[in-house]
Amino acid sequence: MQTIYSGRFTLYPIKPTFVIEMNRIDKLFQEKQNNILAVYFTAGYPGLGDTTKVLRSLADSGADIIEVGIPYSDPVADGPTIQASGQQALDNGMNLKLLLEQLADIRQHTQTPIVLMGYFNTVLVYGVERFCMKCKEVGVDGLILPDLPVEEYKEKYADMFAEYGLCNILLISPTTKEERIRQIDEISTGFLYMVSSNAITGAKGSVEDAQEEYFKRIEAMNLKTPRLIGFGISNRQTFERASKYASGAIIGSAFVNLLTENEKDFDGPIREFVKEVKGL
Repeated sequence: MQTIYSGRFTLYPIKPTFVIEMNRIDKLFQEKQNNILAVYFTAGYPGLGDTTKVLRSLADSGADIIEVGIPYSDPVADGPTIQASGQQALDNGMNLKLLLEQLADIRQHTQTPIVLMGYFNTVLVYGVERFCMKCKEVGVDGLILPDLPVEEYKEKYADMFAEYGLCNILLISPTTKEERIRQIDEISTGFLYMVSSNAITGAKGSVEDAQEEYFKRIEAMNLKTPRLIGFGISNRQTFERASKYASGAIIGSAFVNLLTENEKDFDGPIREFVKEVKGL
């Protein structure tokens, strides 16, 4: 935030003026209603300097949305694969300040929607408005902060996120009651993150029948916000099955595993992975 000075006295702080254009996530969902592929990876993994390399490979390969994870020492929703990548990223030296610096010129290379996913304590320590301002400056389109309570978001941060043109993607799960889902749908922007099961993140080879019943139940609610299904989506089969009941799906752990297996040369494997999942 810039501050105006007059001699030895500070007059008042001013905020940069941003032109609020249509959010890239909203634009994507306007143009494409089905088979949207969102891919998650952890910033600073496998190497500290790999964040933008992975992001650009995903964008060039045809991923529709890219979720960049902010590594955190005590994740509550992440399974072993993403926890390990987060710890490795922290050991590599990644932090929120550095991540935002690394993304500084990303919009010179891609217009694919970018979502930052992490835990709210990291954002609080950085400063919420400073974080929103920086996200807008570098071209981040949305945020996923699973531990930010819905009521606190609505009361304290919804206007701020809107001011900086940031979608706040909220989560629902199989145990979320219908009334609560409708409340979440009402205040959601971008898309709803539909957690496929009451479990932590992790790649699975199939979608179970009970999950499919849950997908059908949510589909029948005719919510206003588009939905992407995450947790347990790992390949073409699970992506296709989930996409029958939502606008698309999110792959995280399976993609992080791919980076682990190809940490020295991941560009080719990323292109093959996206091509295979999307059936291109």
